[in-house]
Amino acid sequence: MTKFDEAQSLSTVDAGALLALADGYHARAVRPLGSPEIAGHVVKSYAIEAPGRTVTDQDSQAALRIAADHLSSAYLRGSLGLSVLLMHAGGDGDYVLVHTWIEGNMSDLAVFTGPAGDISRLRPGRSGLAPCVWEAAVLAYERDAFSRHVLDGDGALEARLAAWRGDMLEGEVR
Repeated sequence: MTKFDEAQSLSTVDAGALLALADGYHARAVRPLGSPEIAGHVVKSYAIEAPGRTVTDQDSQAALRIAADHLSSAYLRGSLGLSVLLMHAGGDGDYVLVHTWIEGNMSDLAVFTGPAGDISRLRPGRSGLAPCVWEAAVLAYERDAFSRHVLDGDGALEARLAAWRGDMLEGEVR
């Protein structure tokens, strides 16, 4: 790449917005909330919490209901019966993500969004909405756990699934 090409490519970057994002970037807490069976799926559940925010038991129960509704038709989308549920008490709102492993080594993702502190107002996110950097970090961990334990694992499927189910992320993500 020449200096001219580099200057051209940098002219399209929104430097102010990127630097503002970098200034506000921080670690977020991730807590595992178990792996219940919901609507015919094993669901690994997580809370992601922005500073000063908490996923409450009430939030968790509401998110499980959202997941159950979404997963009730997941087999029509090729579901294999394994899912990850993220409940994110974000800085700008609340989010619930339902990630499901489907046929063809692919996944299905539903994102629900709403105002902070009112999980009853969560609605499906707009078309094209994807995970934020913190949600993507948890999903990347889960992609690796799925590949390691289920796809690359040895032994009977039951043992592979037990290993996957027990491998949960806890701590901070950036």
